[in-house]
Amino acid sequence: MGTNTLTAARAASSSTFGTLLTLGAVVLSVSIAVAITIGPANLSISDVYAVIIEHFGYGTADVSRIQEGIVWELRLPRTLLAAVCGAGLALCGTIMQSLLRNPLADPFVLGISSGASTGAVVIAVLGLGAGAISLSVGAFVGAVLSFGLVMLLAAGAGGGTSRIVLAGVAGTQLFSALTSFIVMSSADAEQTRGVLFWLLGSLSGADWTDLALCGAVTLAGLIICLGHASALDAFTFGNTAAASLGISVRWVRLLLLGITALITAALVSAAGAIGFVGLVLPHAARFLVGPLHSRLLPAAAVAGAIFMVWVDALARTIFEPQEIPVGVVTALIGVPAFAIILFRMRPTP
Repeated sequence: MGTNTLTAARAASSSTFGTLLTLGAVVLSVSIAVAITIGPANLSISDVYAVIIEHFGYGTADVSRIQEGIVWELRLPRTLLAAVCGAGLALCGTIMQSLLRNPLADPFVLGISSGASTGAVVIAVLGLGAGAISLSVGAFVGAVLSFGLVMLLAAGAGGGTSRIVLAGVAGTQLFSALTSFIVMSSADAEQTRGVLFWLLGSLSGADWTDLALCGAVTLAGLIICLGHASALDAFTFGNTAAASLGISVRWVRLLLLGITALITAALVSAAGAIGFVGLVLPHAARFLVGPLHSRLLPAAAVAGAIFMVWVDALARTIFEPQEIPVGVVTALIGVPAFAIILFRMRPTP
């Protein structure tokens, strides 16, 4: 009887998760469909979808070449890239919070985003590699160096989650300072303005190439992490518990942290450093679907994608035709959420 009850409970839980995930996918699709119609250009909803349908080989859009370019080359890849960035950052935050057993861990807080920004700026401003090294490669090297430095600082301070966060703050400040120094000392005025705007998080330069790269890296990372969902569940209880279950702690940790650095690097190279998405969205997803990573990872990715689609739509329309960096909007939303998380973490008397 007890076994039958447990089986029924699991089936009901799986059904609820499936319903939530399906609902999330529908909301994401509707969000993208609405977001691509929003903008300062004089385009009706029917014009927008006529352009998209035409590019799929059906019908003809009665719009100018400029209007067609606005839809197909600007709005659509930008909106889709916003969804990918949200999914990737939320995925990275979920992985890091599990591996480090720290609810405040995310690529931005632990300095990975700052390191990736430094690596990308070294390539873009200093021209290191004479064109042979791409922004993504530079961002990946910077992300790995930054995270390695943070872990070394934390280990030298005795380890522990609190020391990792403190080391992450130091790493973030160091690489942010290096980025600013490179920009101020080597870039001209126009280059400086563009780079600083991009560093705050901007999707204004999104194109299909960026979308393909970030989408492929994020999707591959999600698939690999889902394959290690049970290991991530075990890491929640500590390295000893994971090792007792036969998990190769060092190898799995290295693999998953490497995936986190790779995803972060790809996203930073395309959209700059966007903070708080990887910190807040995993907590929202955990509240909805629970702590099991087989459910948490896809839920966090979908929630992050929906969130970033609307953040980007808000960033480019609230002061239209001028837009503000998406990183500014995520910070304005994320800081209060961060404060709530801190408040909930306070020890009970």
